[in-house]
Amino acid sequence: MSIENPLISIVIVNYDGKELLRECLGTVFAEKKVSFEVIVVDNGSSDGSVEFLHEKYPDVKVVENKHNTGFAPANNQAILMARGKYILTLNNDTELAEGFIKEISTAAELSEDDVGMWAPKILSIFDKETIDSVGGLLLYPDGIGRGRGRMEKDTGQFNEVEEVLLPSACAALYRKTMLDHIGLFDEDFFAYCEDTDLGLRARSYGWRCFSVPSAVVYHHYSATGGRYSSLKAYLVERNRAWVAVKNLPLTLLLKSPFYTLYRYLLQLLSVFGGRGSAGGLMKEAGGVSLALVLLRSYASIIRGFFGALGKRRKIMKERKISSRDFAGLLSRFTLSAKELVFKD
Repeated sequence: MSIENPLISIVIVNYDGKELLRECLGTVFAEKKVSFEVIVVDNGSSDGSVEFLHEKYPDVKVVENKHNTGFAPANNQAILMARGKYILTLNNDTELAEGFIKEISTAAELSEDDVGMWAPKILSIFDKETIDSVGGLLLYPDGIGRGRGRMEKDTGQFNEVEEVLLPSACAALYRKTMLDHIGLFDEDFFAYCEDTDLGLRARSYGWRCFSVPSAVVYHHYSATGGRYSSLKAYLVERNRAWVAVKNLPLTLLLKSPFYTLYRYLLQLLSVFGGRGSAGGLMKEAGGVSLALVLLRSYASIIRGFFGALGKRRKIMKERKISSRDFAGLLSRFTLSAKELVFKD
């Protein structure tokens, strides 16, 4: 590994994930064919994560935050320190298949100059034939993203290299010059949907994204945040609204509340049927908690509305493609309400 002139800066955010880091970094440092640096931002862990890093991985740059600043701000801290041509964001609950870094960096180096994002094949760590996402995220018209092919059996159906909408920051490669151009993750998001927001902003600024299915990574889904966490549900519902306000063309933005109402109707059915994430949260937290999550989300959406609107004005002023073309792009990668709601 070349520290002096890395091709890739690998960015990992950690919060009380020492054992996850142990597995993740073991697979990262098994890569010998590409020069890279590793930057871990620790968000106030109390499980010995920082001590473990200093002892076992002295070459890793460690940023020690005193408290949990959130996924988006912590990633930005590392990106601002990074010296690589490319930024590889990795969740601490990922493990790389052999040759992952070589495959994704080769794809990047062979890409045209307007390609700024690459999305690998992400599979479940628990069942390596089950897809977490291949080629990043699809978008429901009210701003929620979901992994492409999530929960499908991997039979090679996504093995062609192709243009996709945007990557999941769970494991995503970004061109550093693109980030210099469009800006970093929106720190107001704290966690969740910040990758959707950044990816849509990049697309509106004229950057493209491609899948790299030969680069495989395994993921412990929601190992840090919790699979049916009330906090996660609150952040996703709040942040998807900010994604919509900031990025959707006006005609789609005006329609988005109707898509949300339809989603809520289906989620109500899924709660009674015990299906999907809403059904899982209902079982774990109960109906009162679910209602409070929704109320809290909308209180935050309203408080942050004018801030998001100001950011929208900047994006719309600086974008490189028309609203019509952007709407056409989104229609190519749209996600149905039934797929979003009834799949876990």
